[in-house]
Amino acid sequence: MAERVYLDWNATAPLRPEARAVTIAAMDAIGNPSSVHHEGRQAKAIVERARAQVASAMGADGSDVVFLSGATEAAALAMSGRDLATALVEHEAVAAWGDGTLPVGPDGRVSLRDPAASALQAANSETGVMQDLPSGLAVSDMTQVFGKVPVAFDWSGIGMALVSAHKLGGPKGIGALVLRRGLDVTSRIRGGGQEMGRRSGTENVAAIAGFGAAAEAAMRDLEAGTWDGVAQLRTFLETSLAGAGAPTTLVGDGAARLPNTSCLITPGWKGETQVMALDLAGFAVSAGSACSSGKVRESAVLRAMGYGPGEADCAIRVSLGPDTTEEQVARFVEAFRRLRDRRRR
Repeated sequence: MAERVYLDWNATAPLRPEARAVTIAAMDAIGNPSSVHHEGRQAKAIVERARAQVASAMGADGSDVVFLSGATEAAALAMSGRDLATALVEHEAVAAWGDGTLPVGPDGRVSLRDPAASALQAANSETGVMQDLPSGLAVSDMTQVFGKVPVAFDWSGIGMALVSAHKLGGPKGIGALVLRRGLDVTSRIRGGGQEMGRRSGTENVAAIAGFGAAAEAAMRDLEAGTWDGVAQLRTFLETSLAGAGAPTTLVGDGAARLPNTSCLITPGWKGETQVMALDLAGFAVSAGSACSSGKVRESAVLRAMGYGPGEADCAIRVSLGPDTTEEQVARFVEAFRRLRDRRRR
């Protein structure tokens, strides 16, 4: 049996060796970070080192990084009690707190009226389409860009950013809200006042340590040009599937996109059917966001971009990563074509 090929990096990235090692080591830190004795200070030092690593990777100050259970909790903390305009292309964690009124173009780009009263994602997880983030923007979901493209939060003029560890090779269940200096939030969880009073509850020391290590390693990848190589593989994949009369179309073609993401529509071939067929052939892809409890349904993102029901439910997302090889992409292209042609016949 051929080795399976993982092409769902936007759902979650494989755990980095650096993050695994640090997470396991931090499990032996017996102290509570809030305790003042030696063991407590050791645990606190682990947390603060990771905070500095995440802040450096984000281009922010450590005091502005709040550790949380993930980007979903970060969205709730940032947006709860605020009346912010959003678009229907936002991740459900953000869309749940917004009004969904911002217009979306056929290329997936969002038009803002008032940045200070809006939340806007940096990049869409399904299509890879990236947005221009204006200075003064209230909230931005940077989950998909963090670790894939350079981020300079302090220079951006954005109020708050949401990030998650497992998207860049850290542990699942840990993320952060990054705040512009001078801004603050009202804690939704009351208790001991951890995280500078912004999120009570004993810190998940091991996961936080892994987040920091993953963020630092991700920055090394960026500096080494690793994601440029990923972008070349994505281009190879897309050009291999394109051509005169090809029934598969590329969403967001011509728009600035994440270097690793291809959203492919094959009318008449349901996305969920494609995912199952490719899974049986040894390839892990998705039919949209992975945060819908295993449900496969028509993409609200594609409908917002103007795709009809016969197209929006016939899309899959292929997302590559630094470990993806040209041989794996070539195997995927061959399998996709074979399955698509068999379906057409």
